[in-house]
Amino acid sequence: MAKISYYTEEGLNRLKAELNEMKTRGRTEIARQIAEARDKGDLSENAEYDAAKDAQGLHEMKISKLEEILSNARILDESSIDTSLVAVLSTVKIKNRKNGAEMSYTLVSEEEADLKTGRISVGSPIGKGLLGKKVGEMAEIKIPAGVVEFEVLEISRS
Repeated sequence: MAKISYYTEEGLNRLKAELNEMKTRGRTEIARQIAEARDKGDLSENAEYDAAKDAQGLHEMKISKLEEILSNARILDESSIDTSLVAVLSTVKIKNRKNGAEMSYTLVSEEEADLKTGRISVGSPIGKGLLGKKVGEMAEIKIPAGVVEFEVLEISRS
């Protein structure tokens, strides 16, 4: 059974644009590379041709994966998010109980995650550990460096 993922409208549009780019420019570029390599002679000993065909296979696999993701994508109605609990598209301000550091993250789908902009995946260890928590609750989260305890300070809509 396919896994349904929830996206912001912006994130879904970005995925659709990426798929369109791959189907148009990406395929055209690979076809050009194959034609160029084919023009160089004997295909049985043509490493460029083999590499271009491999690239074509990988490109088509990426297109297929993106099409599958989009077929199971849904836009999440942000107005329906309960801000009393941490959920997808919630912005959560948390405090590390050990060192007192405060940080703020927005929980998003895996494809929209970008740590530089404070967007973490609901499938990440921190994302999973925060889901369903309320303000004031503690979340013990196992990360590669060990177990970290976070206090949920604030929950808002992104």
